[in-house]
Amino acid sequence: MKRSEINQIMRDAVVFIGKHGFKMPPFATWTIEDWKNKGHEYDEIRDSMLGWDITDFGDTDFYRVGLLMFTIRNGNLNIPEMKTYSEKILVVRENQITPFHFHWSKMEDIINRGGGILCLQLYNSMSDGNFDGTDVKISKDGRNYCATAGVIVELLPGESISIPTGLYHKFWGKNGNGDVLIGEVSRVNDDNLDNRFHDKVGRFPKIEEDEESLYYLFSEYPDSY
Repeated sequence: MKRSEINQIMRDAVVFIGKHGFKMPPFATWTIEDWKNKGHEYDEIRDSMLGWDITDFGDTDFYRVGLLMFTIRNGNLNIPEMKTYSEKILVVRENQITPFHFHWSKMEDIINRGGGILCLQLYNSMSDGNFDGTDVKISKDGRNYCATAGVIVELLPGESISIPTGLYHKFWGKNGNGDVLIGEVSRVNDDNLDNRFHDKVGRFPKIEEDEESLYYLFSEYPDSY
């Protein structure tokens, strides 16, 4: 991905998130210059991987296969005394796919906070990492039921679904209904260790530096002084 593309995706996200009345934390819009004055008192942001996370999953076409996430709060699996939970806000574009994956230790709730309709396709996983053909247990806004493998669940604004560990999920914004603002509440999140994708993907983008960064991605923070 080009840095200019990442910058524009960030600008668009700030507008879209604000349009839905969701307030981002102050560090969301700290500039590169702002970060020069941030010492050890902000190590939690660095150590817990808070902030911007944008990926094309190695596809090179972000608007076809990609995802924007912003981690608002998170613990750290290596620091037991820190938070045991995580919260993110995501922007899912219409027809933009996040590929099939599950988490080894993270259980999460995915909430449609506004905009269009979120579609999720679900499969149980087998020990060898393949799809399991058994029925999937669905927990959607207090309703618990079973559905056939590969079921597609739609979340309208305000609706949510719980995703347990080991459950493959793929999601996208429904065609013709616009982009979707998604909330995620979960156990501690560690994208370096806890993701299992069904097909090989590039989790973090290779960046072509064609202009200066608007804001740091979470993987780019400078060391504290």
